[in-house]
Amino acid sequence: MAERDYYEVLGISREASQGDIKKAYRKLAMKHHPDQNPDDPRAEEKFKEIGEAYEVISDEEKRAAYDRYGHAAFKSGGGGGGGRGGFHDPMDIFSQVFGGGGGGGGSMFDDLFGGGGGRRRDRSGKKRGSDLRYDLEITLEEAAEGVEKELEIEKYASCVKCSGSGSKSGSAGTITCSTCGGRGVVGQQRGIFIQQATCPDCRGSGQIIADPCEDCGGDGRKQAPERVSIRIPAGVDDGTRLRSTGKGDAGMRGGPAGDLYVFLHLRDHDVFQRDADDLYCEVPLPFSTAALGGELEVPTLTGSATMKVPAGTQGGTTFRLRDRGMPALNGRGKGDLHVEVQVEVPTRLNSDQRERLEAFTESIGEKNSPVQESFFEKAKRFFDS
Repeated sequence: MAERDYYEVLGISREASQGDIKKAYRKLAMKHHPDQNPDDPRAEEKFKEIGEAYEVISDEEKRAAYDRYGHAAFKSGGGGGGGRGGFHDPMDIFSQVFGGGGGGGGSMFDDLFGGGGGRRRDRSGKKRGSDLRYDLEITLEEAAEGVEKELEIEKYASCVKCSGSGSKSGSAGTITCSTCGGRGVVGQQRGIFIQQATCPDCRGSGQIIADPCEDCGGDGRKQAPERVSIRIPAGVDDGTRLRSTGKGDAGMRGGPAGDLYVFLHLRDHDVFQRDADDLYCEVPLPFSTAALGGELEVPTLTGSATMKVPAGTQGGTTFRLRDRGMPALNGRGKGDLHVEVQVEVPTRLNSDQRERLEAFTESIGEKNSPVQESFFEKAKRFFDS
């Protein structure tokens, strides 16, 4: 993905003052904070982007380097852990700007997000697990009836041995991380710049488990396949998103689990096409039934149904069968089934049948062919004009 200009991210000009920069950041950070947008999986990435832009543009030295070299000024020379390794935790930036930078007393940050720091990582290293996405293909029949599916997903699950605490004994506390000295970040010299990255040992918390669990290494979770049951309600459509709370990755060291988002995709059907709650299909109609009228058996999602066809029905005529479509997702009624008939013309006639059909054609005359009569009248007017 192309990196966006930091000034564009904050919606400011290159001549913006520090006051304008901070004002723009406060507005955008409030709007896109993950706790304000729990159902938007893109909010966290947007929040990180805003924090990264503010960290650079609000610092005069970094801003000057960015104005001169662009994003290249902050690129590390070698490979790394990916992501945004050279920048502070966006939650730390947020708390500093809104007055929650680690001192005593309350802050605007606490007032807005309940005093707990929203999604800030606490000093014990607890961290909410990531949300997961699962794409699931279902049939039209399953969408109509509703179904329960069992999914097998690869995820971080709570460590069984330490019950998710990360501690061998299950009750030991934490000690200051020796790698970062409790800061949660480590610095790396890159030319004239010093880049800061999240500490690889304490994951940014500044603390490590005193007696780490041998199975999970103190994380409190391990990656493993897990079977998850999910109920799909009747009436879902292609693109419907279902949320299963707490079924995402397990949190770090006893932190809350993330959520699982299941995106549904409807498999193409051999007979029916769907438009919202209505279904559409084409059905062959014998030409004798089209001429004389009668009953026609048509398919529905719940079996066959009998439809009355009036005499003189033309090919392409569409009939509507009420309440034979898809159930509404909110449980209020059903859509309709639209049946378009295609008149079948016999392709093999013996001599006797041909004679009878020719005699029939002569006997009815042109007045009994309304579509043909109408067409030739229009054509005559066209050529006479």
